Amino acid sequence: MSTPLVSLTDAGKSYQQLDALKSVTMHLNQGEVMGLFGHNGAGKTTMMKLILGVISPSRGKIEVMGMAPDSKEAWHCRSKVGYLPENVSFYEQLTGLEVLTYFSKLKGFNKKQAIDLLEQVGITHAMKRQVKTYSKGMRQRLGLAQAFIGEPKLLLLDEPTVGLDPIATRDFYKTVDQLKSNGSSVILCSHVLPGVEQHIDRAMILSTGQLLAMGTLAELRQQAALPVAIKPFGLNGSVVNDSKLNGFLTAKCPNTLLVPEKEKIDVLKQLLSHEGLDDLQVETANLEQVYQHFLSLHESSAQTPSTQTPGVQG
Repeated sequence: MSTPLVSLTDAGKSYQQLDALKSVTMHLNQGEVMGLFGHNGAGKTTMMKLILGVISPSRGKIEVMGMAPDSKEAWHCRSKVGYLPENVSFYEQLTGLEVLTYFSKLKGFNKKQAIDLLEQVGITHAMKRQVKTYSKGMRQRLGLAQAFIGEPKLLLLDEPTVGLDPIATRDFYKTVDQLKSNGSSVILCSHVLPGVEQHIDRAMILSTGQLLAMGTLAELRQQAALPVAIKPFGLNGSVVNDSKLNGFLTAKCPNTLLVPEKEKIDVLKQLLSHEGLDDLQVETANLEQVYQHFLSLHESSAQTPSTQTPGVQG
């Protein structure tokens, strides 16, 4: 079994009495895309900073490419890491090309690489303009270009699609998919869940510094025990009279059967036995529904004041 590119073992970060991250264990393999999800203050940015080595853990162990990221020995690994912070900030008086050329040279690349990346993110038309004239979306594209320098082995992207229009968002995910196919690993933090799930291999859900759940979307659905929604067409109410099916109907969804995953096949077979069935619509829980489930479960268990733990921005 290959060594994970990133591993956290009971890693935590505290600021006096505040736990920004509480004993998180995870690993990221080469060529894997991990989605990192949670509300403001959940601990997402703190976790990214720990992986980058910008801050040191208060407890536990962190390794990136086999080394502690905050150690002096890890300096040679940093050129293989790309990072896009949540709030992008550049030298306002420089042009986009000057900014990207500067960062390219820091990583051992030249001006040509900078121009190629500006073309990739779609802002070559503005590369000779000062950054202070850039819109939020253009700044975000410049930030993405900076993160992509050198096709990094590890990419950490904090809210990468903020400010991007639909076409730019589509192009961004194409680039992520390409980097993954080339063997790069990605940790992608986003508040925008629709459209993300087809580009990630696994997901982590954080709240107030605590890891609530982690796994593939299929694994998270299984952990959450969320039902499959099956909507038949053309039966004209005969489902209500079928004792094997009517127990899956609810007042909230009178035309849709909410079925446990393990009973899905039996229910589909029963529906197919009915004459007059025109069509079936089958929907499993999406990423947003899974996320809301775990978050609601955590919030319910934290209602007692003694169990509440304040979070910090991140």
